[in-house]
Amino acid sequence: MISWAIKGQEFSNCNCNYGCPCQFNALPTTGTCEAAVGYQIEEGHFGDVDLSGLRAATVYCWPGPVHEGKGKMQLIIDEKANEAQRNALIKIMSGEETEPMATMWFVFDAMCDTKLPPLFKPIDLAIDVENRTGRISVPGVFETIGEPIRNPVTGDIHRARINLPHGFEYEVAEMGSASTKATGEIKLNLENTYGQFAHIHLTNTGVVRQAA
Repeated sequence: MISWAIKGQEFSNCNCNYGCPCQFNALPTTGTCEAAVGYQIEEGHFGDVDLSGLRAATVYCWPGPVHEGKGKMQLIIDEKANEAQRNALIKIMSGEETEPMATMWFVFDAMCDTKLPPLFKPIDLAIDVENRTGRISVPGVFETIGEPIRNPVTGDIHRARINLPHGFEYEVAEMGSASTKATGEIKLNLENTYGQFAHIHLTNTGVVRQAA
């Protein structure tokens, strides 16, 4: 197995209510699961291939809960990546060279019967985990915007976090509100639904724990 590691930020939007039942091993809010995600890689490698500074994104949809499979996915890789970097990111985000069930990429790929060809496009991305704001723009594919959750009465910013000590994606994620319009081969139309902002540190064996 080729050793790899990725450290950076993640911003995602799915069609569930704030909190996302999947984080609690519950069924999705509306019965189906749809999501768009963007990644900013601060430091990373795949074997001796440097991945630092690159971006990536994904679009997913399932007709039911993720664990029931039959999903569809498409990877988007930073157009700035060279051939070796593109191949490396595709392998990582397709769950290859990864211990079984160790990362969200492994699980999501395994639960998707339809894997659309990866795209190589410019990815306009901004993520502020602590302030729960984000933006993802992939021309011709999708646009996502994220902001903090607000109190429905006062309009004040509300802060909530999810801590998953044994998760396969992150240790702690900040909760927000997000909206996505996807117009590529996978269509999404999400408005003011679950937004997730997190610092991620993953390897082929799973999440790197701070306590470790």
